[in-house]
This record gives sequence, structure tokens and C-alpha cells, in this order.
Amino acid sequence: MPVKFAQHVPKMASDEGVVAAAKKAVGAALVEARELVGEVTLVVKRDAIIDVCRALRDTPGLEYQQLMEMAGVDYPDRPERFEIVYHLLSLTKNRRIRVKVSTDEGTPVPSVTGLWPVAGWLEREVYDMYGVLFAGNPDLRRILTDYGFEGYPQRKDFPLTGHVELRYSEAEKRVVYEPVSLPQDFRTFDFLMPWEGPEYRLPGDEKATGEEPGAPSPAPAPTGTSTPNAKSPAETAKTTDTPAKTGAGKPGDVQATKEARKPRAKKAESEVSKKPKGKKP
Repeated sequence: MPVKFAQHVPKMASDEGVVAAAKKAVGAALVEARELVGEVTLVVKRDAIIDVCRALRDTPGLEYQQLMEMAGVDYPDRPERFEIVYHLLSLTKNRRIRVKVSTDEGTPVPSVTGLWPVAGWLEREVYDMYGVLFAGNPDLRRILTDYGFEGYPQRKDFPLTGHVELRYSEAEKRVVYEPVSLPQDFRTFDFLMPWEGPEYRLPGDEKATGEEPGAPSPAPAPTGTSTPNAKSPAETAKTTDTPAKTGAGKPGDVQATKEARKPRAKKAESEVSKKPKGKKP
């Protein structure tokens, strides 16, 4: 008889009918509903986010009881540049749903901390990274960046280098903040093919042509042309005639080499066998 093995993968309820049930539960607050690659996404009105989340949590058949994560997305070209994304999980159905709202830099989003207290931390992360305000959050402070941090690091217009940097000052015996200073510019690349070579001379090229060190570089090639690097003369490949010329030195004592290559266990046995037999002290 064939042996049947137990399935260890938890069962997941199908998303069939979720969009229709969500449209009915959310009502006029729904802006768009779509199902793509097995994921359901609802775009809803910003001011109705609390009612929408409550409906998704408490409506029989939907039952998305848990807020798993919140995230922000920045679209600088949009009038409402920020999207706030809520990821909900149904513990009874073992399936997920995504809810989105949009806002701008000055309009706060209603806080869902009354439904899920964990949202207090998640909203603080979004505020810290994007500057999005949440009306009703009892403790809306930065949570990831340092004290006195300027700006919001996940915005698309935030400089990669930041505005300030910190270091430990031996003179003041404390951490000090200073404006960012870049001692070296970002490197630039000519993107030429590696076998063509760049249009400029690299330090050390004079060795290949026999020029004196420090000699002036030749005039640059006209635009649109490339001057290949000077090639060193071909040399005869170096070969080794005998093992003695490999650079490893003369072979050592043959017996010592054999002893060194023995397995540890055999080596220990041979050492014991070599000890003189006698009475224990």
C-alpha cells in the first residue's frame, strides 16, 4: 500500500471572493481594488482608513485580525507623493491583504493605534523615514535615526551623504556633529572597453616605453579617437626544467617528510611505541 505523508505546509484559504466581500464591507471608501499575482490590494480614501481596517478585521469571511507591517513609498512626481501601505493577516484564514492610502507632506493620516497598538511603533518608523504625520498617535517621535537628525532619509530627494556626520572628539571627549565633508570626490569612470585602454596615461606607463619617470605626458588624442596604452615587449615564457628550480628549495629529509605526512592517530601510536618500556615512576 502507498504510504501517505502528512503535509507540513499550513493550509491557506483561497482569495476567491475576497475582492467582492471587501467592496461590500468598505463601501464608498474604496478607490480601487485589484488582484494580481495572487495578492489582493485595496486603495482606499485616507480619511476612512480606520473604518476600512475595522471592517476588514471584524467582517465575517474577511477576518484580517492582525496588522503585520506598515511601510511608506515616495513618489515625488505625484501631488500626494507618499503612499502608506498596511499589510494585514487573517489568523483564521491564513491569508493576507494589502491596503494603501496616499497623502502629502502636510496632511496627516489617521492613526490606527486604536485598532492595533503595535501601529504606534510602525507609524513612528514611517514618520522617521518619510516625515508622514499620523493624527492620533500618542507618541509620534523619531525611532530609527539619531537625536537631532535633519530631514527624512527615505525620501527620494534626500542626499545620499546626508547633511551631518558624527565623530568622537578626543579634544572634547564626546561625540560631535559636523557638516558632511567628502575628502574624496565620487569616482568617475570612462566606461571604455578594457582591452582598448583609456585615453589618458596612467602612472607607471613610462616604464613600458623606457621613458624617464616624471616625463611630460603626450598630448591627448582628439575627441572621438582612442590612443591605446603602450604595450610592453613580449617576453619568452619562463619555464622550469627540473623540480629543483621551482624555488621551493632542496628536498628535506625523506624520513622526516614521511613522519610529518602520517595521520595524527598513526603518528601518536608511533611516538608511543618509540618510548622506552619501564616501570611507572
